[in-house]
This record gives sequence, structure tokens and C-alpha cells, in this order.
Amino acid sequence: MLDYQAVRNWDFGDIEHTYTQRDTLLYALGVGMGFDPLDAGQLRFVFEKDLQVLPSMVAVLGTPGFWWRDPRTGADWVKLVHGEQRIRILRPLPAAAKLIAKNRVISVTDKGAGKGAIAVIQRDIYEAGGGEALAQTTQVTFLRGDGGFSAQSGTSDPPPEALPAVPDSTPEVELDLPSLTQAALIYRLSGDYNPLHADPEVARKAGFPRPILHGLCTFGMATHAVVKAMCHYRADELRAMAVRFTSPVYPGETVRFQLWRRGKHVHLRARVEARDTIVLNNGFIELA
Repeated sequence: MLDYQAVRNWDFGDIEHTYTQRDTLLYALGVGMGFDPLDAGQLRFVFEKDLQVLPSMVAVLGTPGFWWRDPRTGADWVKLVHGEQRIRILRPLPAAAKLIAKNRVISVTDKGAGKGAIAVIQRDIYEAGGGEALAQTTQVTFLRGDGGFSAQSGTSDPPPEALPAVPDSTPEVELDLPSLTQAALIYRLSGDYNPLHADPEVARKAGFPRPILHGLCTFGMATHAVVKAMCHYRADELRAMAVRFTSPVYPGETVRFQLWRRGKHVHLRARVEARDTIVLNNGFIELA
């Protein structure tokens, strides 16, 4: 059973993360940038000339690794899924930098026995050497096997604020982005080596016919869609972004991104039309 006090007060320590231009280029390639190598907009993310950092890269910087596997958490980590991802960009990310990340658990919510639990982990990212804050990320994790823990601990936090629903109207923009059949094998080189995304046998044991794409890779594709359709490939115009993961994408699939603009805010939903499946929902973006 999940140990509320242990998880809520988990000490991650400061995490130092150094990345180079090569890492920036590899991340962008992993989420599908450069699919059209003659597109000048995409080229600014995958070629060192005038290099920009895709804002979603912040989600892979300074991570504490898969700490849920530590038996001290008491969590049933096998049933854990990534529920939502949120990022806020305070200053444009450098193409190469040394960073300090400070992770903390800000809430653990009991949905009830048999209904799971929700944990929210926030990460603040700074340039090393006392630099200013660059970004903040928030990961919402759904622990399907840990509902009912408050009966033992007597404590449960309020749930995170719900993301807004997309408008009940026709999307103003629809944009199809393809993924490579080897997309997961490239993306995992940015730090997530979970074999679920590479080993067909592991994928089958998890209930999938083949390895699935990382949720954060789909998140990166969504960021590409927003930067392309709403920012004319100017990355510094994206200030914040949040999405809910609703279904996995398989490498090689084309994802259709549906966008509704409301002033400086954009709502987003993503679908795999070939399977009539919504893969991202409740997307909410803030622009400069």
C-alpha cells in the first residue's frame, strides 16, 4: 500500500543536468522535427544554425528517474500511468546548458479503494551557478493500484485542478503530423529507456500488440503542432502547455492535432484517425 508520508515528503535532492547542442538536436528529431528537411521552420530545431529548443524538451530535463520502484514508496508501480503533463517556460531554454532541478511532491490524492490515487510532482529548473529560474514542469501520475491508502494513513490531499475541456465546436485548425516507425527508438535516447517502448515481448506482456510511443513523445509532437500552427515556428511564443494522456500512440502512426484559438489561449485535442482514437485531450496552451 502506498505510504503517504514517505511519498509526500520524498527527498529528491538537487539534480544536476548538463545537456549539449547534440542532445537538443536529438530530442527534436525524436519527436518528429525534421520530417520535412526542407522546411526552414523545422530546420531551426534540428540544425545547429540559429538553433532553437523545442519548449517540451523541458519535460526531460532534471528528472529523478523511475523513483516509484523504490519499495519505500509502497506504491504498486506496475500499475502506474502518466496522466497529465504541464510545462511553464519562464525564459527560453538555451541550446546547451548546465541546470539544477528541484523536484517535489506537491499532492497525493486518494480516489478511494479500487479507484486509484493521483500524485502530482513539480520540478523547478534553474541555470546552474545561482542562475534564474528557466521553467517549471508538473507531472500528474495516476496510481491505479493504490486507491484506499488514506484508510491507513488518515491523510489525502485535494486533487489537482482539472484541465479545461476543449470547445464543443469545429476545430479552427487541424494539422496532421506523422511519426516514424522507429520514433520510440530515437526518442528513448533522450532519457526514457523503459523497455515497453522498444521490446516487443515486454509490450505484449503489458497488453499491447507492439511497443508504444512514449507519452512525452506525443506531447512533443503536440508542441510541434502548436509552434507550427500558432507561432510560425517561433518557440519563444509558447509560454505554457498542459495535456491529458488518454490513449497511446504506436510508432509510425499519423496524429491529427485539433486546435481552437481563444486570444492568447489555445485548446488542443489529438486523434489517431486510423483507429478513431483520442490520444491527447483537454490540452491548454498559453501564448505570449
